[in-house]
Amino acid sequence: MIASISGTLRVREPGRVVVETGGIGYEVLVSLSTYYRLPAVGAPVFLEIRQIVREDALMLYGFSEPSEKRAFDLLIGVQHVGPKHALSILSALTPDDLAGAITREDIHKIDAVPGVGPKVAERVIRELRDKVGSLRGPGAAPIKMPGAAAGVAASNGAGSMVNDAVSALVNLAYTPIEARRAVDAILAESPSADLETVIRKSLAILLSER
Repeated sequence: MIASISGTLRVREPGRVVVETGGIGYEVLVSLSTYYRLPAVGAPVFLEIRQIVREDALMLYGFSEPSEKRAFDLLIGVQHVGPKHALSILSALTPDDLAGAITREDIHKIDAVPGVGPKVAERVIRELRDKVGSLRGPGAAPIKMPGAAAGVAASNGAGSMVNDAVSALVNLAYTPIEARRAVDAILAESPSADLETVIRKSLAILLSER
């Protein structure tokens, strides 16, 4: 069982990275929260890993924070919440945000995540109500894109930023049309916004429409 991976970051995309170690590149699926914390391509990287084996595939899910890995494990233990749903939830909510929503029984905050819905949100609250303590980390620091990574995003140009932002939102189960409309709206309002800001503001628009 793979528990963690340390190596060189070879591919850095919203929702997906490739980490090379020992001459082998490992594809790892990540939430947007972890994506924001990643260094630039070519830099050393360390990720906590949850390996999930299925009949037709072996999937690796990576996390930059132990609290996010714990939240992922708890979420996939909820009925009808698979890894894809868990990553979507953790892309929209930090473990602390999720714990707060569960404590307040705020179904809307969870079912606003694409593909989740009220029934699944109710199950998350019901089944994790007594496990909220495991979700809370030692401190809720705001997610910021590292300076090196931000420089990479800026140097890629507006076209690449639009594509990256749309790709990140599509990975959260929005349609390309929905994603592009939200991204265009944010860039029209804030042309100099960085990738993290564009994705977060676009996600806020889309969540408010659900």
